Amino acid sequence: MHDVILWAVFTQALNLGTVHRLALLGETVPGRDKRRSEFAFEFSDVVKTYRSVRQGMRGHDVRAVDGVSFSVKWGEVLGILGESGSGKSTLARLMVALEKPSAGVIRFDGKPTTHYAGNDLKTLRRRVQMVFQDPTASLNRRRTVSQIVSAPLRANRGHVDRGFKEKVTAALETVGLGAAYLDRFPSELSGGQCQRVAIARALVLDPEVLVLDEAVSALDVSIRAQILNLVNDIRVALGVTCIFISHDLAIVKYMSTQVIVMSRGKIVESGQPAALFLSPNHPYTRTLMGAVPGAHLSFKGGADSALP
Repeated sequence: MHDVILWAVFTQALNLGTVHRLALLGETVPGRDKRRSEFAFEFSDVVKTYRSVRQGMRGHDVRAVDGVSFSVKWGEVLGILGESGSGKSTLARLMVALEKPSAGVIRFDGKPTTHYAGNDLKTLRRRVQMVFQDPTASLNRRRTVSQIVSAPLRANRGHVDRGFKEKVTAALETVGLGAAYLDRFPSELSGGQCQRVAIARALVLDPEVLVLDEAVSALDVSIRAQILNLVNDIRVALGVTCIFISHDLAIVKYMSTQVIVMSRGKIVESGQPAALFLSPNHPYTRTLMGAVPGAHLSFKGGADSALP
């Protein structure tokens, strides 16, 4: 029933409409007219290996990502689906250059990410921003909302320019909050409001790609619907490319234009959500479908049949 109930909540959830002041955030974004490639990301035979050491045992290599290849066009929403330990969060960290591949090549806008260094690496991290799973854990509880959202601007610019406060306020208004929240602390906010602050922090640098790693899994179902609608509004209005990582089939289907299914570090299936979930080919995908009561009913109508 979980899947069916989730879709019912989506269809009844508040329609947030056009978010505020999106033009201010997206009107002047350096580099968007100078893209090298039609692809935001290209992964070619990418491997990420970690050294695992257990007490009293010799260390051994663990392949969190094992020979993964895929591409993401600008403007797409790629859904990455898999259980815990499937490697999907490692992919997210590779995209934002928090990790380097052990083998293979990752290209961002046509350029291998291993070639980004110094100011170029800072530019990559400005263009690709991440929203984490737990909104309360990802925010510094000793900082005000203004300090949290402005932190990326301070880190990238090193000083406060004339439009600094206006930029922070615009980002907050974009996510449905506003200037009234500037001086509040995370402890004064709900979980949904904290995640809106986290999204505002990611948006304040005018990113071209948003990587959302289980960004709604810690929220109540009704709040999830609002945040997902918000992300969709932002994506459409700003033309942001999104990577949406989740273990929830319904959410991945709702958000994505393309889907990859991961198991044990490998991509086992990929395709458009309507076709993939209607007739999954790989046993692992069918197992995921079978674990959701009512999934065959929810996915029967295709990708757009249950959109709010």
